[in-house]
Amino acid sequence: MIILGIDPGYAIVGYGVIYYQSGRFRVLEYGAITTPAGMPLPKRLHRIYEGMEELIRKYKPDALSIEQLFFNTNSTTAIGVAEARGCILLSADMNNIPIYEYTPLQVKQAVTGYGRAEKRQIMQMTTTLLGLTEIPKPDDAADALAVAVCHAHSSGSKMLGYN
Repeated sequence: MIILGIDPGYAIVGYGVIYYQSGRFRVLEYGAITTPAGMPLPKRLHRIYEGMEELIRKYKPDALSIEQLFFNTNSTTAIGVAEARGCILLSADMNNIPIYEYTPLQVKQAVTGYGRAEKRQIMQMTTTLLGLTEIPKPDDAADALAVAVCHAHSSGSKMLGYN
């Protein structure tokens, strides 16, 4: 199963593509789709959509796993991220890729076994689970890989019937 993990944003969309089979992981690619500050939001959304389309064409993922949004302070940022997230979900849906959403707590639990793990612990455990020699950069890519690992660990019952 090829899983495309996404850490949504509008300045930086972290992505991680992994192959998961029989409890084993192989990292295919990770990185970020970036948009420059000052670029009008519609152009940023267009760039994010095109970046997603390119990843989907290249890897033909079996599933897209994405972190659910959680904002408690900056509603302006939340709106921009939500709009970018909409473009990401649209791209997956238009390509008939099942979408799975996970809360930060679910990601932490799946990756470290502890729902209150700190960011550094999650990054280190993701690195270890994927057999990488160093923590992926940027942090958004490491977060996206963690979301992909979360889906791999959670997908047993979910993969029986796509949502």
